[in-house]
Amino acid sequence: MPDCFSGIFYPYFIFEDESMTETYDLIVRNALLRGAAAPTDIAVSGGKIAKLGAKLAGSAAKELDARGNLVTESFVNTHLHLCKVYTLMMMDEAALKDYQGADMGKAMTAIELAARVKEKYDEKWIIKNVRRVLALAGRYGCTHIRAFADVDSKGKLEGVKALLKAREEFKGIVDVQVVAFAQDGVVREPGTEKLMREAMKMGADVVGGIPWIEYTDADIAEHVRFCFELAREYNKPVSMLVDDAGDPGLRSIEVMALETIKIGWQGRSLAHHARAMSMYPKPYLQKLAALLKKAEMGVVSDPHTGPLHARVRELQEENVLVCLGQDDISDAYYPYGRNNMLEVAFLNSHLLWYTTREDMETLYDMVTKNAAKCIGVKDHEIKAGAPANFVVLDQPNTLEALRFHERPVYVISHGKLVDQAAMDKIYEENK
Repeated sequence: MPDCFSGIFYPYFIFEDESMTETYDLIVRNALLRGAAAPTDIAVSGGKIAKLGAKLAGSAAKELDARGNLVTESFVNTHLHLCKVYTLMMMDEAALKDYQGADMGKAMTAIELAARVKEKYDEKWIIKNVRRVLALAGRYGCTHIRAFADVDSKGKLEGVKALLKAREEFKGIVDVQVVAFAQDGVVREPGTEKLMREAMKMGADVVGGIPWIEYTDADIAEHVRFCFELAREYNKPVSMLVDDAGDPGLRSIEVMALETIKIGWQGRSLAHHARAMSMYPKPYLQKLAALLKKAEMGVVSDPHTGPLHARVRELQEENVLVCLGQDDISDAYYPYGRNNMLEVAFLNSHLLWYTTREDMETLYDMVTKNAAKCIGVKDHEIKAGAPANFVVLDQPNTLEALRFHERPVYVISHGKLVDQAAMDKIYEENK
């Protein structure tokens, strides 16, 4: 008699067994995705989302139950002065008062006053503050940060050193893009060019500038030219704080966009603040929006840190990429902040009057998908094949997520569950 477990029958049974025993690194069950009508399961393997579907077969080393609550892409902070965090108590409030004056007419004075803290800069104490803030990022599901470190004759390279060290310490939990930032100018601050080049040699990820801080239009153009020249030399993206005062005559964002196009850096340059835009006449704003689209240049706004801000809704109506950033955490420019991008979105819902359900979804994109696009993070979506960077919330929808802006129940970064107890410990140990 033929053996019923051999021949053509044997492969059939193996096939069935394999389908039932497919294993993953992680499965999140009962996850409600934005815009979905019913929950789904998310399977993760090798740092990527392997499969999505209702009641996925198989098992995982770790399984989590989202309980039908919202699961979204992790948060992205496109703008944080990370070397300055928790320095507010090291100085008086003169800079804060000047920066937040109603017309922001003394913004340059505020920057000059704030610079005094850099005379005390030392990697040894900066790194402790940085660790606290990156631990908060781990708590609140912020897996990607573009982080600025001042480079000038006062602070020298101490901030850059601290951020580069922290970048390695938090690898796999928070991706830190280190920006070498000429906060006090290039032309007006002799020696900065040399220090900026040294910062790029050390491993900085982004060239950062602030052209409007220069005294003349010619110096603004030189500031922009130098930064882009350096970026091209090291093949790095550019981030610039532009027109951060209540002066409609400030147009460094235009100079930046033109230089982006000139050297072929489309999609690799990002404008921050652009507060003077609030005073631009409508015809010029329309022209600028067209130029920004041609340069493929996004804009980062942070209305919560100053009384003026970029014209967010009008830019979005013209299909310009816009996102939100934290900007500051307890420093000379802003006293609060937790590296909680849901909190940032909540605050800006009020300041921008983004209060409809559609507006809320737009706000959410501004701290997730669109924020990722602004800083060059690819495939920041919940889809098969994308990097597994997402959060499991304790709320069922975007409205409730913004209303409560609480820390996520679970944070998955690079395919792994972030150890919240470890984040809490780092935070406490570095106070």
